[in-house]
This record gives sequence, C-alpha cells and structure tokens, in this order.
Amino acid sequence: MRRLLPLLVIVLAGCAGRPRREAPPAPAAPPPTAAVTEAVPQPEARSAHGNPPFYDVNGQRYVVLANADGFVERGVASWYGPDFHGKNTASGERYDMYAMTAAHRTLPIPCYARITNLSNGRSVIVRINDRGPFASNRIVDLSYSAATKLDIVRHGTAFVELRTVDTLTDAAAAATEAPPPPAPQPPAVSAPGPLEPTAPLALYVQVGAFADPANAQRVLARLQSAQITNAFVVTTGNAAHPLQRVRVGPVATVDQFDQLVAQLGTLGYSEARLATD
Repeated sequence: MRRLLPLLVIVLAGCAGRPRREAPPAPAAPPPTAAVTEAVPQPEARSAHGNPPFYDVNGQRYVVLANADGFVERGVASWYGPDFHGKNTASGERYDMYAMTAAHRTLPIPCYARITNLSNGRSVIVRINDRGPFASNRIVDLSYSAATKLDIVRHGTAFVELRTVDTLTDAAAAATEAPPPPAPQPPAVSAPGPLEPTAPLALYVQVGAFADPANAQRVLARLQSAQITNAFVVTTGNAAHPLQRVRVGPVATVDQFDQLVAQLGTLGYSEARLATD
C-alpha cells in the first residue's frame, strides 16, 4: 500500500491525520499500566514502510530525517488510544495502545526517544513506529500506556521534551561494560499514592533568535504594538557570538500556548516554538 508516493500520502493522512474517533474499542482486559515497561532501545533496520523522502498531509509537506542522531524537540504531546487500537501504523505494524510507542512526523521509523513531561519531571523511553500527530502545535502522539506513565491521559496534552536515544552507542556500551553488582533489596513498601507533581519549568514561546540586536528589537516592538505585553528579549550564547532571543511568556497551560501561537501566526511568525528558561 506504500509502493507509490501518492498512495502513501493517503495512508499517512488516513492513519494519523484524521480525528482518532472511529476505530473499534480497546480490549476489555488491558494489562496493568505498572506492568508495562518502557521500550528497550536496540539497533533496528530502517523500516521499509513509512520512510519516504517526504510526504504531504493537509497541504503541509514533511521531510523525513535521514537519521535520528541528537534530535531534541520541545512542545506539546497528545495521545491516541482505543480508536486506533489494532489498526496499522505507518510502519505497517499493528498499533498497540498498551505498548510503549509513539508517532512523530519526521523522525525515521523506527527509532527510540525519551519523552519527559516538563510539568512533573516524569520520563519514559518509547519506540517511534508511526506518523503524526498532524494537529496544530503537537510534536508527538503517545500510546495510552506511555501517556499514562507520564500522567498525560487526564488532561489529554502536556508540555514535553523529546530527546532521541542513540541505540548504537547504547548497544555498544551494554556489550562492553561489566554487569554491576546486585543492588540490595529495598524493604517492601505499600502501593504509591497519587502523583506529587514537581515544580514545573518556566516555559516560553520563542518567536525568533537574531544575531543583530536591532532585528530583535524590531520584532519586540511589533509584538508590543499587537498588545503582546509579556514579550521580551533575552541574550544567550557567549560574548563572541551572542544571540538575541525574542520570547513571550511564561505560558502556563497548553490552551494558553495554542492561543499565543495562533496569534503569532497571524503576525507572520509561524515558526514560534516552545522554549524553557
């Protein structure tokens, strides 16, 4: 079904671009979330499916990356579950909402990434084997189990950091390192109570980064004239190569982030992204 690029585009748009609200229900007896372990990174051949040079969904072109080395992205995560359980992913595998997997628009399939919830510090490793999400301002679509472990299911979305895992390095290290001595067994404890969230990071929307301070000031003035009063410029980098970053915020919720990004888009700043302090 992916022999021709136009058909591949249709498949990708169908699997991940449309609302996930029309598939069969999930199995009646899911495994306990605590029993689902995170994905174990291992070298894998690039999938024969889901890795075209590029593809188009909803009028937007996405270029698939040649490799996943050193990829880091911050933004909003969503999740998909019962509606697509058992259906084909872009890789051709069956989607299992109880496995530790995820969908990404441009990372090669398969690859592995650590996803960290920036609001509570929780993180898991997932195997990326699908394409999506194609909703605005979303960078990764998590399986039900991955989203549950990150405490995302209740709200549906969360600010996250995605950082790919170098499977070749990890595999080589595991083969050469001596096994550690057995750790002492901890005393038995009762089941944990509700999550105690950690202090969230300060999150901002970055409008742009400029080597010329005058350019940064022009953007700042335009934002302020549009009544975006919490815009500011922060200098980063070193003394020899400083960068003037125009940011807005902080932003506290995904709804606030979405509204701000939409407003910036109307001003011509379509590349605005999430940034941490």
